[in-house]
Amino acid sequence: MYDWENSEIWTNKRDWNHHSSKSLILTFDDGPSSVLVPILDILKKHEVKAMFFWQSRLLHKHRPWKRVLDDGHMIGGHSIRHRDLTRLCYKEQLHDITSNKQYIEHLTGQQMKYFRPPYGQFNEDTLKVLKELDVIPFLWEVAGLDWEHKENPVHIVHNILNFAEAGSVILLHELKQTVKILDELITELKAEGYSFELPPL
Repeated sequence: MYDWENSEIWTNKRDWNHHSSKSLILTFDDGPSSVLVPILDILKKHEVKAMFFWQSRLLHKHRPWKRVLDDGHMIGGHSIRHRDLTRLCYKEQLHDITSNKQYIEHLTGQQMKYFRPPYGQFNEDTLKVLKELDVIPFLWEVAGLDWEHKENPVHIVHNILNFAEAGSVILLHELKQTVKILDELITELKAEGYSFELPPL
């Protein structure tokens, strides 16, 4: 999905996971979706804070974005409509990321500090745009591959448990199959001694 040799550009996790030797960052892409509320309910039950990376086209003012902030979670950018940024020129990337940032900030009243590129695809223009906008790029280390396991969501749990380690950023999506396993996933990770935190604001 992206160049692992450059992963430290995107996830300087060691700068912020000092609170716990086994801390994780839980993230959800491609929302806000129809399953946002049940995801928030499960997170609240377990007292877990997470990051949500949202597309502008899905973020309508009547969707429960305010609860995300009220519950202590963080909202990041994920482009306007999930196009592969590497297929866009610099000016097109600048427009896309700037529009995403401005829309989120206008609606929520909070600064959008983090951005995750669609498909994890980026290039030098992406990095240039983010630097100009003072936005921190943010990818992941462990993907649950939830989009592949609609019929057998238990595999999502296995994927994450097998590869999670201290400081990992975990990638999930706002999908029905993710809701089905989220309670079990958090329970299992906590049983293994993991805690959850957010990067600095």
